[in-house]
Formats: sequence, C-alpha cells, structure tokens
Amino acid sequence: MGIKNDRWIREMAIQHGMIEPFVEAQKREGVISYGLSSYGYDMRVSDEFLVFTNVYSAVVDPKAFSPQSFISIKTDVCMIPPNSFALARSVEYFRIPRSVLAVCLGKSTYARSGIITNITPFEPEWEGHVTIEISNTTPLPAKIYANEGIAQVLFFEADEVTEVSYADRKGKYQGQTGVTPPKL
Repeated sequence: MGIKNDRWIREMAIQHGMIEPFVEAQKREGVISYGLSSYGYDMRVSDEFLVFTNVYSAVVDPKAFSPQSFISIKTDVCMIPPNSFALARSVEYFRIPRSVLAVCLGKSTYARSGIITNITPFEPEWEGHVTIEISNTTPLPAKIYANEGIAQVLFFEADEVTEVSYADRKGKYQGQTGVTPPKL
C-alpha cells in the first residue's frame, strides 16, 4: 500500500470524478488553504453546521441521537462555543475507488488554534459529502470559515483490491449529501 501523489489525485479527480468540485491548484491567498497539494487534497468545509447545545438538556446518545442536541446553522462563519463541538460537511463530494483508502488530518492553522477535526477513514467504494467533526478545545469561542480548508485527505492505494467494499456492505453513510448525524 502506498500514498498517492498529486499527478495520481489529479487524474482520478478529473477522469474518474473522485473529487467534485476539484480545485487543481492550492488556493491560499487570504484564506485557509484548500485544493490539490503534493501528496493529498485539502478539502473545504461547507456553510452547513450542526452546533451542539445544552438548551434542551438532551443527552448525546449515538444509539438514539436526538435532534434537540444541536442547532442547525447555515453561515459563512460558524462560532463554536468554548469547549464545544459541531458537525459540518465537506464542499467536495468524494467517490473512493475500490483499491483506495483515504485518511484525513486536520489543517495546522486550526490545530494551532485549539480546534481539532476528526474525520473517519473513507473506505473503498464509499462516496458522499464528508461529515466533519469539529471540536473547540479552548475556553474561548472559535470561528470556523465556510468554503475554506478544514482538513487534508491522504489517499492510499492497496496492492490488491479489497474483497468486500463499503458499497458491497451497503454502509449506512453511503451517498450522504448533508451534515449527517450518527445512525444506528
């Protein structure tokens, strides 16, 4: 299994629709960078957020997730309260090839500000908008900028194609298009 470079990512994005929309060169002037990098792709966060709130005293239960746990916000700049959490989605829609596994890491600009992003791996043949978990670990409110970079995606291609892909298993998050809370 090996990490893929910018030429491979560009070819897969343009010829096979692996990343849509695809930004071929890294954009960074006055924004948190996004687009194609040397060995990855810096994806953007959309303007759709689910910000967790304690207004209704809901309990966060991954087996019975209550919509009262969060408020839905559509904005260019999302304010995440101190020591709080939000879900968001990527601008890009991903289609992962059967022989590929993708892993995401947070952008250093946010990490150095105490903002941690968690994104689960993109399994072979998974497709959809990525649900992004954003934690504000600081005692201060934090700004998240929509349509700017949030995390870097690294693509690893296996020597052999997997026997059973995410699509074969009919994964519950296959084809997600919005911010998707947990499902059982």
